[in-house]
Amino acid sequence: MTQRWTVRVDKRVCVRTGLCAASAPEDFQLDEDGQGRSRAETLPASEEVLEVAESCPIEAIGITDAHSGERVFPPLAAPPSPSID
Repeated sequence: MTQRWTVRVDKRVCVRTGLCAASAPEDFQLDEDGQGRSRAETLPASEEVLEVAESCPIEAIGITDAHSGERVFPPLAAPPSPSID
């Protein structure tokens, strides 16, 4: 079975650069407002989809594993280091 990702573009932060749709037109498209969106509810996991998410200038694209729900991108922030006084 091929791994699948749930890919979502956060419309609250998308600034309509169109980079996602231009970089991977088979996976992303622009809606009627010019905002990027995934062409399907889930996409096959691929380096191309990950690269598109990583190249979004404001990280509006989130990827989770469709089966486990584990976040793929953006990565979880590392917890802050304890301060040494």
